[in-house]
Amino acid sequence: MTTLAKYLFGVVAALVLLALYHIDPALAQEAPEALAEVAEETAKLDTGDTAWMLTSTAIVLMMTIPGLALFYGGLVRKKNILTLVMQCFAITCLITIVWLVAGYSLAFTDGGGLNAYVGGLSKAFLSGVGKDTLSGTIPESVFFTFQLTFAIITPALIVGAFADRMKFSAMVVFMVLWSLVVYSPITHWVWGGGFLSEAGVLDFAGGTVVHINAGVAGLVCAIFLGKRFGYGTENMAPYNLVYSVIGASLLWVGWFGFNAGSAVAANESAGMAMAVTQVATAAAALGWMFVEWLVHKKPSVLGIISGAVAGLVAITPASGFVDPMGALWIGIASGVICYFMSTTVKKAIGYDDSLDVFGIHGVGGIVGAILTGVFAVEAIGGTPGLLEGNGGQVLTQVWGILATIVWAAVATFVILIITNIIIGVRVSEAVEVEGLDINLHGEVVQ
Repeated sequence: MTTLAKYLFGVVAALVLLALYHIDPALAQEAPEALAEVAEETAKLDTGDTAWMLTSTAIVLMMTIPGLALFYGGLVRKKNILTLVMQCFAITCLITIVWLVAGYSLAFTDGGGLNAYVGGLSKAFLSGVGKDTLSGTIPESVFFTFQLTFAIITPALIVGAFADRMKFSAMVVFMVLWSLVVYSPITHWVWGGGFLSEAGVLDFAGGTVVHINAGVAGLVCAIFLGKRFGYGTENMAPYNLVYSVIGASLLWVGWFGFNAGSAVAANESAGMAMAVTQVATAAAALGWMFVEWLVHKKPSVLGIISGAVAGLVAITPASGFVDPMGALWIGIASGVICYFMSTTVKKAIGYDDSLDVFGIHGVGGIVGAILTGVFAVEAIGGTPGLLEGNGGQVLTQVWGILATIVWAAVATFVILIITNIIIGVRVSEAVEVEGLDINLHGEVVQ
């Protein structure tokens, strides 16, 4: 237990003993043993919770490899598919080591005087975490690995924004720095006891931490690197939409670990998070499909899977706070809004976000975070939303969104400048035209 928790427990124990003494001195003698048993019970490992979190961890890892790798890989041109798959796989390996060395500690330990903004290094290299160390009712080693899967997929999402044009070496440097400077601090703000947590920002599974964070970083990367050669004039149709459907399907399945796993227990919160995730995803997929059908007269495969991912993104912050009806409206809103952001608005502004990382993850995360403040149900997540009379929660959510956007944008831009000075971020025109697979990795898909 923390020092504060021990103090409070001691105060309660003293009051109980005092009360029992006035009732019956004999009871007061037996009370310490009973209280000790209660304290021991609260710190006991729960095998059911542990089994669920082991499962959740495995399927969230599956979301990146092979889920995101296939989803993204199928959306680029044939000459760059291996580059996308390689980036996702390499990020999985890189961030695992970064998270072990310092990322986990920066996100989930006390940062002392800077605790409002970042954690400390007391658990660097998992110092002090042993076989029997618990985090709640599960081994801390399991919690570490579960959170690692989030730390992996967040930077992996960004690669879709600069697809077809960043050097692999630059990607490696950028992702290591970004994970430590952007991802870990924002995780601490929301889940590690930082200032957004203290402000009451609701983010059950990563609307701000993962999706707004990655979406904004992706937009900055896309603008910084500039448009792909031939963008708007050449055919850049997806290489293999079957790969993308398989990838989107793996993302959907894995997202149950992402959202329901964020309950960190096999309980009723996990059950409701699973239910609302399914509802919102289906609603968003249909919302995107029907709008596209009305506008372009044909419902596309790319459209329905993009809508599904938008719904998964939007329900992420809300999954532990809303009921199925709230999830239905969040799904519909995210499907329709993300469709227009990824098509009409993107075209009007003219930026080249290759695979719509900002349009789906950034905007979907913003929609979901705001609507969490609207549809939150006190009986489900402990906090009422606008519909239950707590309009201030919407403003709190907006504060969390703005703080995340500002830090993600500014820090990402600075990291790109540093990386560009050190190694250069963009491949040459000749390499881009011929293809990154053969030039960067010496391999091609036949």
